[in-house]
Amino acid sequence: MNSETEAKSKSCQMNVAKRDGRIVPYDKERIRVAITKAYLDPRVEGIAGVGSSRVKDKARKISDLITNIFKSRASSSEIIDIEQIQDQVELALMREGEQQVARYYVIYREERAQKRANAKSHFSLSEKLIQVVGENGKRYPLAIDRLKKIISEACGGLMNVDENLILTEARRNLFDGVSEKDVSSVLIMTARSQVESDPEYSMVTARLLLDQLRTEALTALGVATNATHSDMHRLYGNAFRAFIDVGVNLELVDSRLTDYDLNYIAGAIDPDRDNQFTYLGLQTLYDRYFIHHKEIRLELPQVFFMRVAMGLAVNEENKNERAVEFYNLLSSFDYMSSTPTLFNAGTLRPQLSSCYLTTVPDDLHGIYGAIRDNAMLSKWAGGLGNDWTPVRSLGSYIKGTNGKSQGVVPFLKVANDTAVAVNQGGKRKGAVCAYLETWHLDIEEFLELRKNTGDDRRRTHDMNTANWVPDLFMKRVFEDKEWTLFSPADCPDLHDLFGTAFEERYNHYEQLAAEGKLRLFKKIRALDLWRKMLGMLFETGHPWITFKDSCNLRSPQQHTGVVHSSNLCTEITLNTKADDEIAVCNLGSVNLAQHIDENGELDRAKLANTVKTAVRMLDNVIDINYYAVEGARQSNMRHRPVGMGLMGFQDALYKAGIAYASDEAVTFADSTMEAISFEAISASSDLAAERGKYQTYEGSLWSKGVLPLDSIQILAEQRGQQFIEQDTSSTLDWDGLREKVKAQGMRNSNVMAIAPTATIANITGVSQSIEPTYQNLYVKSNLSGEFTVVNPYLVHDLKDRGLWDQVMVNDLKYYEGSVQKIDRVPEDLKAKYRTAFEVEPRWIVDAASRRQKWIDQAQSLNLYIAGADGKKLDLTYRMAWFRGLKTTYYLRALAATTTEKSTVNNGTLNAVSAYSNRLAPDSKVCALDASDCEACQ
Repeated sequence: MNSETEAKSKSCQMNVAKRDGRIVPYDKERIRVAITKAYLDPRVEGIAGVGSSRVKDKARKISDLITNIFKSRASSSEIIDIEQIQDQVELALMREGEQQVARYYVIYREERAQKRANAKSHFSLSEKLIQVVGENGKRYPLAIDRLKKIISEACGGLMNVDENLILTEARRNLFDGVSEKDVSSVLIMTARSQVESDPEYSMVTARLLLDQLRTEALTALGVATNATHSDMHRLYGNAFRAFIDVGVNLELVDSRLTDYDLNYIAGAIDPDRDNQFTYLGLQTLYDRYFIHHKEIRLELPQVFFMRVAMGLAVNEENKNERAVEFYNLLSSFDYMSSTPTLFNAGTLRPQLSSCYLTTVPDDLHGIYGAIRDNAMLSKWAGGLGNDWTPVRSLGSYIKGTNGKSQGVVPFLKVANDTAVAVNQGGKRKGAVCAYLETWHLDIEEFLELRKNTGDDRRRTHDMNTANWVPDLFMKRVFEDKEWTLFSPADCPDLHDLFGTAFEERYNHYEQLAAEGKLRLFKKIRALDLWRKMLGMLFETGHPWITFKDSCNLRSPQQHTGVVHSSNLCTEITLNTKADDEIAVCNLGSVNLAQHIDENGELDRAKLANTVKTAVRMLDNVIDINYYAVEGARQSNMRHRPVGMGLMGFQDALYKAGIAYASDEAVTFADSTMEAISFEAISASSDLAAERGKYQTYEGSLWSKGVLPLDSIQILAEQRGQQFIEQDTSSTLDWDGLREKVKAQGMRNSNVMAIAPTATIANITGVSQSIEPTYQNLYVKSNLSGEFTVVNPYLVHDLKDRGLWDQVMVNDLKYYEGSVQKIDRVPEDLKAKYRTAFEVEPRWIVDAASRRQKWIDQAQSLNLYIAGADGKKLDLTYRMAWFRGLKTTYYLRALAATTTEKSTVNNGTLNAVSAYSNRLAPDSKVCALDASDCEACQ
């Protein structure tokens, strides 16, 4: 063996940390013996005796597998925890199909853990002196009393957590010479490992993390060190004032924040609102939202919310009072602004808007100008939607060069690479969606942009794509007729037409083609193209399917232009023009769960107050916003659109005791959105009375007394009554609101849109947007790491019935977060806690249809389909169009592969595999928490 091989062999030597703190060499034989004993457990039926070759072979195979796994991960400094080895044993047993053996192995581990806990329950931290090493290298005794106080405060007010357990388990992992930072990390990891036993431990973990955050921020600001939560009632005001001073001096925040009455503002901060966070929520804020200097966070949660509130109130006459009003809404989690607003409010570059929509013209200067605009807008955290329909198709004549065009696809490749290069200021990935109308001659190649095969120069692996589908195409699909593809160079006016005007002109161009007066076109069976659209959607997750005519015929702004696309997340439907109009939308979301009272009813009074303040905050964004592109500023000032949506819909259903897959849930979606719509329109009208109407109000549907509910009739008349089925019932005083709007006008051309809320829902600890529960137990992965998520409502209901125990946890993991196959779960709870793939798509579509009647823009609507096939896809998407939806978003379908079952006991947090919701080879397109879903929120 040469010296290089010897060195490599030594570097791969693996060591194991025993529970008593000893470090011993890794021994594969001990693992084999342990596995053999597991097979021979008397509770396991049908296993042969000791001499069985099957048992020996199985034990040897599994021990080899586990050893190879650790070898592949090992580094020269890594020490393997004994619990990690046992987790891998359990995983391997599951993979080998030995569920019964694995089940009793889990129970055995739990029994042994309980015995160890009982044996140590009398142990006091003070029995052994532990020296902590500070950042300056000095050693000092562990502050045991402070440790106990931190844990006690973290558990305060929570009913189902055990502070002694955290203290005992933390002690097991502390040792003489531990670093100051690692003491905090040990506490966090200890509490985090208990999350699966009860979701309240997620809040304990957040509060322990908060202690780490306090130390970092307060030390950096020169306010204090080692403060506890109870100290913050005295220190938070000091921290806030110090942050403003430091932030201005470092040019991190706007100097106008010093014009506020800082003592008044500081007095409004409520330190106890720090205790609302889950671990995922607080970690997300820390990693991605808090202002930092040289990687040191200077903000604490309530300082962060106050900075955002002040940034949004900076132009208000009574800005101190308004800032406190905005702060109370944000910090209570009743409403949350979108991610760009949270990132940038109160800073020197307050780019607060979420979405930008552009139309790309059919000339080289304009195309690269649009790509430049994409780069500038993406730099400041904007999500992009590009309408590429005007660009001429492959083979079209180029007069200037007397040549033929390469079509739209090569330019899409450039746009794709621009989104990758400009990654939203280094905070998250750039994100863009390209839209193309279904009659464009390049549509078939457009459908294949996300494939992993073919010429990579004509693929866009990082860019989202969406079909912009006219009603005429859908009618041809229903009637199984032919469809004609054209180059926009030959029929440019189709791009700006919709409804019956589009149909008449399209038929005219088909006639010209039939007469030989158009050279470049292609006839295709509409049903064949539709099937290819669905096939690519299933295979790659793209292009999404969105509907041109419902977006335009129900738009309040038909008199000023045309909606040519939606945005990155398919909820924004605003006009764009290639020359001078870049549509902008500013987003925020009402937390619906916070507006359900203890009786399971919607608190209308609270909702009205929330929406009134929220619409004001959104309207303020328009004037405060930093515009990287002049066309965006002009458009936003003329029309002043905003998009208020909702999140926590599934949580609200749980609080109301309603199953997602039910008529009651559809009615609930209808009534809650009706209330939000009523209050939002009313609030915008009141702002118009106070501040003036938006510039292009006259001629809008608003000015004619046509509200979103009324515009359904316009769509039905243009499309044909036989092609739409959408409820039009109402319960509130809409006649009175119509008169109010006609008298006062509207401050905003558009008021509502339901965004995905992927990140802000994490911050507030509720289900995102209008989504059904993904799973009742799973690991969520995002840019902040991996987090065990347990459905707290399910745990509460199971505890009420005496059914929540370790066996239930194990069963949930085995059945991948589903309760449907767990026999002892009652039928009513099985119905209430169906997961996303257990809810039939028709319930999702029907609920969305009811919401859509109240919304002047659209919804980010994900469709979940279990066992998806061509027939299910065809039926679901036809239903979406027939029910009057404007857009759809991701298709999420179950993959054919099974997933791992494991445990997160004893600190191993990432072993529970997320239930696969990927569609196909392009695995990242449908990740539940994909970063592009977060570009809006």
